[in-house]
Amino acid sequence: MGTIRETLREALGRERPLVTPLAHDALSARLIEAAGFQAVTIGGSALLAARHGLPDIGLVGLADMVAGIRDIATATALPILADGDDGYGDVKCVARLVESYEAIGVGGILIEDQRRESKQQRADKSAAVADEATIESKLRAALAARSGRDTMIVGRTDAFGVLGLDAAIRRAERFANLGADGVFVAGLRKPEEFEKVGRALKGVPLLSAAMFEGGDSAWLTPAELGRMGYTQVSFPTALIFRAAAGMHAALAQLRAYADGRQDLPPLADYARIRGVMDECVRLERWRTVEASFAAAGTPRA
Repeated sequence: MGTIRETLREALGRERPLVTPLAHDALSARLIEAAGFQAVTIGGSALLAARHGLPDIGLVGLADMVAGIRDIATATALPILADGDDGYGDVKCVARLVESYEAIGVGGILIEDQRRESKQQRADKSAAVADEATIESKLRAALAARSGRDTMIVGRTDAFGVLGLDAAIRRAERFANLGADGVFVAGLRKPEEFEKVGRALKGVPLLSAAMFEGGDSAWLTPAELGRMGYTQVSFPTALIFRAAAGMHAALAQLRAYADGRQDLPPLADYARIRGVMDECVRLERWRTVEASFAAAGTPRA
């Protein structure tokens, strides 16, 4: 793209807390950038649903994630915080993960302790986590493998659903003490849980919070989370759920129209949406290239 990607640390310095929607493909990444966000998160659940129609329960490996993340990274110049799951193997696999992610432009990598063979999509539903020695070895391997401090290594613990909140906080504190640039205690649902984690881990450069919609999950504003000490907030389902809901409703209407059961008027906002799409795919840029060079003819042999 010819644009130098800013580091995640720089984005954290410009917006507190740093709000990062989840991109699930190149188009969503372009839309996130156009909307004025300063960085983007790439999570396994949204990416795998959009790209493969699969749940995030340990069905894919490093190559699948690299391929999907590369599509997104190529489409945007925003700093990227990406899900690295459990590293897809032992410590040498973690080192390869870091090298592979850095090569495609990822500036922050989350390494988690949820055990791959029993992986669940929601941390509060996690069935098992790796022992502390295993996850800490993986984090040390990740820190050693990175090319420089511009790449942020984030320790994620899913221990809350298995061992309780105090145990999860202890793990996160250990992650920070061994040198991780950030921590994420996953599975929090109640405001008092967010407050407790924020107090315990305040001061960590990248302290992540995730806001999920529905059920009994707290719906806190970025400002509220910032006051609690969080420096980065993601919204894992906000984009992919709304996109799926829109497509589901549109297809139901189209099916009813095809069956003659109801009318389907043309999209009232067509012109604006067409313009948004054209901007996202950089249509004018390609038209300019076409106009500048296509008339020159082909080179002579």
